Amino acid sequence: MELILKQDVQNLGFKDDVVNVKNGYGRNFLIPQGFATLATSSAKKVLAENLKQRAHKEAKVIADAQALAEAIKAIEIKISAKAGGEKLFGSVTNIDLVDALAKAGQEIDRKFVTSGIVKRTGKYTASVRLHRDVIIELPYEIIAE
Repeated sequence: MELILKQDVQNLGFKDDVVNVKNGYGRNFLIPQGFATLATSSAKKVLAENLKQRAHKEAKVIADAQALAEAIKAIEIKISAKAGGEKLFGSVTNIDLVDALAKAGQEIDRKFVTSGIVKRTGKYTASVRLHRDVIIELPYEIIAE
C-alpha cells in the first residue's frame, strides 16, 4: 500500500514522503491516526506542486538548522553522575543529555537525540537530528561526581 505521510513517523519516514507499507499497518494505524493518506495519482500531483512551492522556504529552514548545528558543536558537554569507579549508579540517557544542552542555552526536543543508555564514565557521541538533512554527531563526556 502506497501512502503519503502527513507528519514524521519514526522508523518510517518524514512528512510528505511517499512510502510503501503493509495494508494492515496503513489501514488500521496510519490512516485512522491521521499520520498518512492514500497516495493516489491526484494526491501525488498535489504533493509535487506543494513541494515545488515550498523549496525556497525549505532552504532557509536548512540554513537555520545548520547554524544551530554549528552552535551546538561548539558546546562542550560534561555530565556528572554518581559513580563507583568507572561504573555509574544508574545510567545516563537522552533526557540527561538534553538537560545538559538546555543548561548551555540550546533547547532541543529529546525525541531528536539518539545516544542510547550509558552506564560507564567516559567519552561518547550522540546523534542529533535537527532537520531531515541536518544530522550531527555530538560528543559528550560523563564524569563521576
